Amino acid sequence: MEDNKNLMEFLETNKKSHFLQSPEWAKVKSDWKNEMIVIEENGEIKGTMSILLRKVPIFNRYIMYAPRGFVCDEHDRETLKKLTEKAKEIAKKYKAFIFRMDPDVPNTDEEFKNIAKELGYKMKENIKNIDQVIQPKYVFRLTLTNKTEDELLASFNQKTRYNIRLAIKKGVTIREGTKEDLKIFYDIMKETGSRDNFFIRPLSYFERIYDCMGPDHVKLIIAEHEGTPISAVLPIKYGNKVWYLYGGSSNKYRNLMPNYLLQFEMMKWGLESKCDIYDFRGVSGFKDEHDPQYGVYRFKKGFNGDFVEFVNELDMVFNPFMNTIFNISEKCYKKLNSIKNKLKK
Repeated sequence: MEDNKNLMEFLETNKKSHFLQSPEWAKVKSDWKNEMIVIEENGEIKGTMSILLRKVPIFNRYIMYAPRGFVCDEHDRETLKKLTEKAKEIAKKYKAFIFRMDPDVPNTDEEFKNIAKELGYKMKENIKNIDQVIQPKYVFRLTLTNKTEDELLASFNQKTRYNIRLAIKKGVTIREGTKEDLKIFYDIMKETGSRDNFFIRPLSYFERIYDCMGPDHVKLIIAEHEGTPISAVLPIKYGNKVWYLYGGSSNKYRNLMPNYLLQFEMMKWGLESKCDIYDFRGVSGFKDEHDPQYGVYRFKKGFNGDFVEFVNELDMVFNPFMNTIFNISEKCYKKLNSIKNKLKK
């Protein structure tokens, strides 16, 4: 019990902590196996890494994936080396053919990239669109440290401030939802997915997030107008950060600007929790006005966060032949899905 307490304390206080690296998230991904690596020195935890493992049908071999791993000082070569050695042991145990991760490290960090290369990782190259990565490569992050609500509001673009105040003036109200309200959230998400043409996970998935991450790490926030739910978000808080995980809006009331007000509400949760960072999650990194994702980029940019590009995904291949065959089959699968979606339209 004491070991678990020390682990949770480390994950809540380390600056590289990430909800995707938490034991709670491993429970959300219960259809994957999970291995948690903990490196200690003189009774003190120096680093951790949560690895998810999934067996690939037909191949009868495992993929290993550490979403936003590692959790440690990204320049502590010795700890990174020990975490990597443990990962190799796990690969041998499960006969994995590849280990993949996407660290929460800026792409400008050459020291980390050199350490990763020395440890045997290969960096994914030629990333041309957001569909080629598992986690967002580009995000906006807003610093919350020691800010008041008024200071935060004043830091936004003038148009963004105007839209937040407009939502309030037009009678948009905010309430915290319960698990039962996830059905409302899910219906709004389906409407958004249909409008913007993206995949929506089933209601059971959002319920699992709520059960596994709650009550401390997840919150459902609903925007209403005259009692009608018009927009909803599901943010996650872990360690010193709050992430905008999922959100959607009704087609009918978008002119009331509820999404701007909801963003501010999520940031206020971060302020109340003494968090340092609010993470808007993924945006297109190409800043092209003709890109289908440009509207999302422009919306999030209006809050004046810092644009962050993460290092490319890191791979460690244990069976090159198996990995090549898997990559070919995965490309074929995605192409077939794309054709199916076009035929449905």
